Amino acid sequence: MKVHRSSHVRTAALPGLKSRRLSTLRRALSASVVVAGLLLTGLAVPAEAATVYKAPLRTAVRGLVVAAEVNTGYDRDRYFGVWRDTNGDCQNTRQEVLIQESKAAVSFTSRGCTASTGRWVTSWDNRVHTSASTVQIDHTVPVHEAWGSGARHWSQARRVAYYNDLGDTRTLSAQTSALNSSKQASGPEAWMPPQNRCAYIGQWVAVKIRWGLRVDSTEKAALIRYADSCPNITLTVTRA
Repeated sequence: MKVHRSSHVRTAALPGLKSRRLSTLRRALSASVVVAGLLLTGLAVPAEAATVYKAPLRTAVRGLVVAAEVNTGYDRDRYFGVWRDTNGDCQNTRQEVLIQESKAAVSFTSRGCTASTGRWVTSWDNRVHTSASTVQIDHTVPVHEAWGSGARHWSQARRVAYYNDLGDTRTLSAQTSALNSSKQASGPEAWMPPQNRCAYIGQWVAVKIRWGLRVDSTEKAALIRYADSCPNITLTVTRA
């Protein structure tokens, strides 16, 4: 006579296990099934090690993936939107960056939503600003550059998240308005700030890694050239 080895029979064959140990065993088996399912479907297994990138600057630069920049169809307002107030406190992304970077207490308009005065030291020129109206919020990697380097393939939600990224201080920064206007959508191969250039290169590379953006060959050559003349700092980046 054949004996049918059902899961029920196997459980009964472990009389020494207490109910709590059985529960732990079932949870472990369930977790193993979930992980196996993720691997089979090609989805990433959630793990801190999988989301954090860490490498010396020169290694990080050389590891950037090269692809031709394609800017066809770019429309900033349509595909990236505007500053958002993601936490509902009436202060949008611009205001949050101003608050975060001010070296002194920030004063606001009567409603408390818009920064008026503070003390900002813009990293591209080491200039001190006390009026919020004299600085602009810069995307280290401009949205036009991001579009051509891969963002055109993203979902709308991911592009809006990029535009309003407050999760890494290297993505957005307050800069002197005139300098930000001169930069426009240029990369390091065409434009560099007058001060703190090594810090700027590190920030650019970090943003590219954080958002999985490609670089074109001319851009990568410039990044390598600058990185090789800068301190080989370690970049730690949480991928978005």
